[in-house]
Amino acid sequence: MNVLVFNCGSSSLKYRLIAMPAEEQLSGGEAQRIGPPTAKPSCLVLNRGAAGKETRVTPMRDHAEALQEVVHALRETPGATPDVIGHRLVNGGPTITEYSLVDDAVLAELIAQQDLAPLHNPPAIATIQACRHVFPGLPQVVISDTAFHRTIPDYARAYAIPHALSRELGIRKYGYHGISHQYVVTETARLMNVPLDQFRGVSCHLGSGGASLCAVVHGQSVDNTMGYSPLQGLIMSTRCGDLDPGVTLRFLAEARGDKVAVEERLNNRSGVLGLSGTSADIRDVLEAVAGDPASTRARVTADVYLWRLKKYLGAYLVLVGDAQAVIFTDTIGETVPEVREAVCSGMDVFGIAIDHERNIGADQLPADVATAGSRVRVWAVATNEEISIARSTYKAQCTS
Repeated sequence: MNVLVFNCGSSSLKYRLIAMPAEEQLSGGEAQRIGPPTAKPSCLVLNRGAAGKETRVTPMRDHAEALQEVVHALRETPGATPDVIGHRLVNGGPTITEYSLVDDAVLAELIAQQDLAPLHNPPAIATIQACRHVFPGLPQVVISDTAFHRTIPDYARAYAIPHALSRELGIRKYGYHGISHQYVVTETARLMNVPLDQFRGVSCHLGSGGASLCAVVHGQSVDNTMGYSPLQGLIMSTRCGDLDPGVTLRFLAEARGDKVAVEERLNNRSGVLGLSGTSADIRDVLEAVAGDPASTRARVTADVYLWRLKKYLGAYLVLVGDAQAVIFTDTIGETVPEVREAVCSGMDVFGIAIDHERNIGADQLPADVATAGSRVRVWAVATNEEISIARSTYKAQCTS
């Protein structure tokens, strides 16, 4: 069975065609830098297997345009015909907690709940709708990204607002990036020969768009920096992360109660883009600092981004207690050693010591980039959400 996996990020669209249950990849790639302008153009990176990677620079203003580029690439590959499609769903609300076959009722529920993840759910839903036209009659499955965080305890899940409102409106911490956190935690425990139910650590999912940290005890999520929506927590490409609610109220007053305008500001015009004024990608900011150390705005942006990361990492290490590993994954976590080193430096009190040479030389992942004497290991692990999605999609299709 060939499973076509679509993984919508806020500024990316990853896809893979995977033959199941052998888990053999037949085709794959990623549309990068979708949407807001960055210092480098949007592009489609195709994984050609033994032939390496091919990069096609092409304008992609939104995920619908990115999907069209992916479909064109698929049609160029002999035998790349899907039997079922699996989609990563950031948050399906209280109804879809793991995976579900998409029918009209499920699609209507997704649309009704799309505001829970305003950057991710709309493009994922648009992709599902577009697939109905591009691949008519093909079954589609949605996989919830919040399932891994169902183990977050009530005291970490609750907000200090009237209980009746929380219950009525479904306001609580959901947690996000669960598919990625679960995959890298499972993989790191395997690499360290630690039983999953004994693993303790912090997983750092640092994407070019979204980012979150996850505290893990006994292989289970006990907290995530994202909350009711993916807006909470770390500074991201265009999202503000943690913010005094008073600022939101001030924005609402200034916008004369225009909720859409305020959401646009916080979700699409804040974060790295809002701080730097030039790019939504922290890699561009770090390059600007390296090229011109006197660039005050770039330096401040980098400092704020890294400070928030380090603050949460320290907090989660205390929460986890006796951590065995800190894991860095996704685009920034896997490919930007400067971020790993900046975040882990000065963490001696927690038993963390990163090795500079190992870190900058970690081209082949997974890689342990801690010093030999570091009590806590520091891993760079390539996430593989698509394999996890393919497994769940295959399971759903086989049991339907």
